[in-house]
Amino acid sequence: MTVSTSDVLLWVAVPYAALVACVVGLVWRYRYDKFGWTTRSSQLYENRLLRLGSPLFHYGIVFVFLGHVLGLLIPESWTEALGISETVYHTVSYSLGAVAGIATIIGLIILIYRRRTVGSVFSATTRNDKIMYVLLGITLLLGLGATLYGNFTGNPHNYREDISPWFRSIFYLHPKPELMASAPLGFQLHALAACALFAFWPFSRLVHVFSAPIGYLTRPYIVYRTRDTGLGEHRPPRGWERVQ
Repeated sequence: MTVSTSDVLLWVAVPYAALVACVVGLVWRYRYDKFGWTTRSSQLYENRLLRLGSPLFHYGIVFVFLGHVLGLLIPESWTEALGISETVYHTVSYSLGAVAGIATIIGLIILIYRRRTVGSVFSATTRNDKIMYVLLGITLLLGLGATLYGNFTGNPHNYREDISPWFRSIFYLHPKPELMASAPLGFQLHALAACALFAFWPFSRLVHVFSAPIGYLTRPYIVYRTRDTGLGEHRPPRGWERVQ
């Protein structure tokens, strides 16, 4: 297959530019903007909608990420060697991916609605946040739309034959743009939107993903003790207590 200049630009130059922007941006922000490395939580302003939208979005996006890891990084030959047929893999990945994708988008819609309708939360929303929500929403909608469209029309695209090898070839430093050039338009737009999102990632509140408090799952309980002697029946003496 002949590779055109536009193919090289879209499927080689753009991904590498996004990757460099992401890595360099993360290093720069960690060194020079540690105090800005935060989610800028708005929980104090409003909690009812947040308690509904945040779990839907965060749990959904975790499963979306795991699905992408499985689909993009693990070759088709590996799952076949484990005895998992393409039909079984497609059915499971489509079912779980659709549920996770829909939950993520519903959660994102709730969070955006909350930011737009709650005055205090809207006042704390920056232009940077608005760009982040737009890029994130477009990427999610394009990915879910491309997947659902293929299945609803009865022609699901096997992305592990072209998109996955192209993705891995980027990290092998031996890019194969002809693979992505032959993919359906919906998946191509999803990939370009993802590149834009990752390039913008270090400069948004999304950086908190790289400092998630995983240690909270295994750390011991913190014991708090008060210095208010009125709360206890016995006041600790100073020095040695005399024995009667």
